[in-house]
Amino acid sequence: MSTGQRVAVAGMLVSGILALIKVSAGLAGHSTAVFADGLESTSDVFASGLVLLGLTIAAKPADKEHPYGHGRVEILTGLLIGLALTAGGALISYVSIERVGRTQPSVAGYVVWPLVLSLAAKSVLAAVKFRYARKLQSDSLKADAWNDAMDSLSAVTALIAVGLALYDPLRFRDADGYGGFIVGLMVVLVGVRVSRDTALQLMDTMPDERHMRQIREVASTVPGALGVEKCYARKTGLRYHVDLHLEVDPNLTVRQSHEIAHQVRLRVIERLDWVADVLVHVEPAP
Repeated sequence: MSTGQRVAVAGMLVSGILALIKVSAGLAGHSTAVFADGLESTSDVFASGLVLLGLTIAAKPADKEHPYGHGRVEILTGLLIGLALTAGGALISYVSIERVGRTQPSVAGYVVWPLVLSLAAKSVLAAVKFRYARKLQSDSLKADAWNDAMDSLSAVTALIAVGLALYDPLRFRDADGYGGFIVGLMVVLVGVRVSRDTALQLMDTMPDERHMRQIREVASTVPGALGVEKCYARKTGLRYHVDLHLEVDPNLTVRQSHEIAHQVRLRVIERLDWVADVLVHVEPAP
């Protein structure tokens, strides 16, 4: 099992335990905000499961039908996570706002502790996932990390709502319901952001200028490489595929030009671990 898969499994276990605790505490303690936060953690189990599935399929080697590998599945799972978060957040907000104005039993004081536990656990989990998402260049793991980060913020929101309801049950009678509504809105915002970022990857959006400059600089270190006319890159999973137009001396033989292009390909792949492969097209230098 790869590092990304182990992180996804750990996320599923933590989110599953927290979801069970918060949903049970929310129902027993009559807290809409805690119950809503529990539903959000339940969606986290689904999200981490998608991450695990995406990383597993993306790890499959290239074949005849998929010469670029199966990495796009990993990006696709990130998009599905974003859509699921958006729908889940909207449902949480709807359920919470429906309870506003209704006569509800008083919120029990012990519902605070599941939120404190969730805040601590999700903060650690988000930090770990962000770290490995950057290391592995994983969009789905990054989407899951944002999900956990929002969980921490939603736990704080639920804590404030529950605290107000416990402090003055008459004056802040609907604070708990509004807290659940805000939690849902936070989840929707994260879902929209994750969906947007992953959709851009599926549309072959180029990496930032710093990464493109790195490709040009590494290619230019090969003897005989006189310049880079064009350079494109697109993400096909955890890493990028690069198309590069290399300028060489027009008086070189085809064999000599090919050898320079081959060395450029090897050096870019060796120096830049986020590059999966490079297709080099040779051009005569002006």
